[in-house]
Amino acid sequence: MKFLYTISLSLLLAAPVFGQKTEKAGPKDKAVTEHFKNDYKKKNYKKFAGKITVNNNQVLFDDKIIFYNASDKTVKLLLQEGLVYPQLLTDYQIDKFENEDSDRTQKRFAKLQKNWKDAFEVNNIKLSNVSELVFLSSDPSVRRFKVQCNDPKFPSMMAYYFELTSKNSNKNTSVEDFIKNAKLTHIYQRAE
Repeated sequence: MKFLYTISLSLLLAAPVFGQKTEKAGPKDKAVTEHFKNDYKKKNYKKFAGKITVNNNQVLFDDKIIFYNASDKTVKLLLQEGLVYPQLLTDYQIDKFENEDSDRTQKRFAKLQKNWKDAFEVNNIKLSNVSELVFLSSDPSVRRFKVQCNDPKFPSMMAYYFELTSKNSNKNTSVEDFIKNAKLTHIYQRAE
């Protein structure tokens, strides 16, 4: 009897482990979900037009470098297809600084500097831990990815959220084929 009681209690407590897990947004993802609901603006970013050189764990875009984990095929593909590159991220940072409504004094001070845009230059960063955020899109022609960014200029990790659009894709299209035929249509960045 004691044995039956132990087995039934074990099965009862283990039942949630065997259940199907549903993908839900975590607390950090809720802010991202709110961004895509309220502040989302679709753009068409151009692919990199210069020379791209792919090595073991780095991609050289003319004279700027982005490092990546060699085992992360999705990040490598984003970089080698020219969808994400340092000059794009630099322009994004500058645009974000100019269009935010915060601290006008800081903006005036920055613009008084001779080469104030140099402070936003993106180079020698490392992109890693890409994940597709399935809960953010129900359209099979739109996929959103979160990529961790380690920038030596900043003490904390940053996360970039990239939205890619591929008009001829469906739910069965592989990530690789999707990225090869996609355009970058939205960028969002936040500290982690």
